[in-house]
Amino acid sequence: MTTGALYLIPVPLGEGDIDWTIPVRVRECAARLDQYVVEHPKAARRFLKQAGTASLQGISMRILDEHTRPSELEALLEPLLAGHDIGLLSEAGCPAVADPGASLVRLAHQKSLRVVPLVGPSSILLALMASGLNGQRFTFHGYLPTDRGKRTATIIELEKASIAHDQTQIFIETPYRNQKVLDCLISTCRNDTVLCISASLTLEDEYIATKTVREWRRTLPDLNKKPAIFLLHG
Repeated sequence: MTTGALYLIPVPLGEGDIDWTIPVRVRECAARLDQYVVEHPKAARRFLKQAGTASLQGISMRILDEHTRPSELEALLEPLLAGHDIGLLSEAGCPAVADPGASLVRLAHQKSLRVVPLVGPSSILLALMASGLNGQRFTFHGYLPTDRGKRTATIIELEKASIAHDQTQIFIETPYRNQKVLDCLISTCRNDTVLCISASLTLEDEYIATKTVREWRRTLPDLNKKPAIFLLHG
């Protein structure tokens, strides 16, 4: 029996114009599928409606989030083994990048199933593109420690590694902790370290600026409750 394909379908990064971020062919692919693995069904339905899905009533959605156990992944791929295509949607823009969907993609490869990545917005790459920092050597670290002492120590180590390896360090934070991370960066990093702040990418209130830490100390943006990415180069 022919097996199905796992389509990795990007979604918009916020309440913006879908025409600006998701190609027509990607939307057409999303609209034709009736089997989905999603992080949040409500957000998935909203996207599928935007993408042009004629009816959401016949759509099957199974949940994959940070609470999904490894033992539950096999069941999520059952439609593929039965010959049905599956779409993977996340809340992170691109599935499997800083997203729990990576474990499902890995399992699909282990079973020799076809994985098809589709084009769409990645906030990590968009921020790197717009930063002017080193795009040849970079590392994405995800979230920094929540404890202030550990967070400060981590920032110091990232700055040292950036200087030693000419490497851009990229990290994110939950929107309500953005300002704390920014304050920690400004008080910890060297004056000549370069910091890019990218917030609300692809949205109407998009903000991108790259300055030295010395320059940032003069005035800081209000990042409270905004999705943001920080890029640092010592």
